[in-house]
Amino acid sequence: MLTFLRRGVVFVAGAMALPVGSSPHVKPLAGPMQDPRIYSLRQFFRGRQAGSYSQAFVEAADRYSLDWRLLPSLAIVESGGGTAAVGNNFFGWDSGKAKFSNPAAAIRTVARYLAQSDLYRNKSLDAQLATYNPHPGYASKVKSVMQRISGSRWAVTSLTQGPHSQVQASKYQ
Repeated sequence: MLTFLRRGVVFVAGAMALPVGSSPHVKPLAGPMQDPRIYSLRQFFRGRQAGSYSQAFVEAADRYSLDWRLLPSLAIVESGGGTAAVGNNFFGWDSGKAKFSNPAAAIRTVARYLAQSDLYRNKSLDAQLATYNPHPGYASKVKSVMQRISGSRWAVTSLTQGPHSQVQASKYQ
């Protein structure tokens, strides 16, 4: 980066790039504004209420070792990214009956249940999504949104990430 000082005015020249990884498990850089996942979610949710909670989605995913795209994808499928949410329930949780004090509380609660509940733990993503919503085609819809969020050609094969998941993602052939 070059800085030129001329007549008391500072000009900064250089290139700034925000890395967008092709893996669904991109590790954050230092700080939320440098995390490409948060940037991707803000871009994806543009014009939707859920965009204001991009950092909360990523923090909950990291805390509970979930794929960072899962919760936002559920929010899109269930409430259009918050546009049709009732009681801050972006996720249609409890058949849409659950009410939360705010969207961040909903994000944390749903993340915790997806990661720790016996209903979801130790199941494939398809089995987990079938438990979440047994409607035929639901899992495909959610995984399609997950792929759109990351813009990658990675197959979604596991709800969790990290050292305890057996298969995280595999490249489409």
